[in-house]
Amino acid sequence: MTVRYPQSRLSQLLGATLLVSLATGLTSPAANAAPATDSPAGATTATVGGPLATAFDRAAARYDVPRDLLVAVGYAETHLDGHDGAPSASNGYGVMHLASNPKLRTLDEAAALTGLAPVTLRTDPAANVTGAAAVLRSYADRAGLTAAQRADPGHWYTTVVRYGGASTPAVARLYADTVYDLLGTGFQTTTGGGPVRVAPRPVAPERGALAAVAPLGTGDGVGIMSTDYGPAAWAPAHAENYTVSSRESTYPINYVVIHVAQGSYAGTVSWFQNPAAGVSAHYTIRSSDGAVTQSVREKDIAYHAGNWTYNTQSIGIEHEGYVNQPSWFTDAMYRSSAALTRHLCDRYGIPKDRSHIIGHNQVPGATHTDPGPNWNWTYYMQLVTGSTPPPSWSVTIDNSTAGAFTASANWGTSAYSAQRHGTDYRFADPAEASDPAWYRANIPTTASYRVEAWYPDDPGYNSSAPYVIVTPSGNQTVHVDQRSGGGAWRNLGTFTLAAGDGNKVGVSRWTGGAGLVIADAIRITRV
Repeated sequence: MTVRYPQSRLSQLLGATLLVSLATGLTSPAANAAPATDSPAGATTATVGGPLATAFDRAAARYDVPRDLLVAVGYAETHLDGHDGAPSASNGYGVMHLASNPKLRTLDEAAALTGLAPVTLRTDPAANVTGAAAVLRSYADRAGLTAAQRADPGHWYTTVVRYGGASTPAVARLYADTVYDLLGTGFQTTTGGGPVRVAPRPVAPERGALAAVAPLGTGDGVGIMSTDYGPAAWAPAHAENYTVSSRESTYPINYVVIHVAQGSYAGTVSWFQNPAAGVSAHYTIRSSDGAVTQSVREKDIAYHAGNWTYNTQSIGIEHEGYVNQPSWFTDAMYRSSAALTRHLCDRYGIPKDRSHIIGHNQVPGATHTDPGPNWNWTYYMQLVTGSTPPPSWSVTIDNSTAGAFTASANWGTSAYSAQRHGTDYRFADPAEASDPAWYRANIPTTASYRVEAWYPDDPGYNSSAPYVIVTPSGNQTVHVDQRSGGGAWRNLGTFTLAAGDGNKVGVSRWTGGAGLVIADAIRITRV
């Protein structure tokens, strides 16, 4: 059994352009993760209807940019949400985050390359996608990519790096690797411009000089890991974005301030490294897995609260995402952030209450609204204090459960195996087609859940049946050999599932494995 974990989306806040030597008309409300099938190696993504998907198709064809790469860049940047033309913290716009700041000017480049007015590029999603495709193609041309190389997404790695604008090699790799991880795992989202899908496929990015750079937080070199908080990677902010101090000798540390970055993990870290930013935070938390990066030492004063007194007396924690997009606030993020806050409170004697663990909006004189109405303060404080264990909850969904299982007529019904769960089970031939069987559940709250599968085994059943788990940060696929291990609950892993009623687990026919694909029963349990 193989479990693939997508990493988080990437840079919404950007940084200075990486040195060349390292490289040689619709609205779009919050994009929510939706069911997607998985596909075998080399499969081509079929267009899912809708104006945003059409915009990606047309822009990719016009500028000879791999369509799925273009979508992955946009999804990593914004979850394909243009935020009604409002800028990010680093003055980036639209689903593709075309930026206009002192260090990165992809918006201005897009205007010059397409002839479209900046206001159109900022506010019209189709134009925004077109502009990004034009910029990426111009970078590919400067890198000398031939037509044959342009057809292979693996050759675009350094082009993606340049688009992200990271200022250090480790953050540059973090940015581009996120895009390629999304290509590898695949995803499908539902946006105000319709559904958009990228099928999973093998990826082999050509990293060039960055191949020798250890991914952020994994190296053994000095300065890679935080010396303040063991689980955190270390990527220092620019010296102009914070004040060196000797807290707590100079100032007491009395508060933890919770922020939402209005951007992505890699982009936030990169923006803090940009001297034009004028802002920083001590820590940033990733949505998909709760990874942590420290940018300012705890003894020093980060510029995060917009109030000097609170800056001097607080630790600031940024969280990847946007205030108006609850899909970014995963259980992994809550738990990781709460563990960090608990550590800080214990270290500095900060009371674990809402008078001392506050939102940016609670800072006197604050003009910001983060973390906003989608942040679950009750759950977060329970995690910080350890006062309330997660409530127990479990549901079993059989293929015969009324209203909770759907499959097309291509899925047959059988009671052949005595290992079945219930009276029967469903089966289908593998096919390169978007034709999954779906299990629907009403999840009580966004949290971590164990997902288990029940199936009968048989030598004629599939050697690599794809189970697709729908999470707020993208779909995750687990391949199961259904020739063995049947007649019992088989653990597929623990995943963050979003609250609400909808398709949560699917069994896809799109597999390179041989044999019938079986869909019998699923069990989901809160952990």
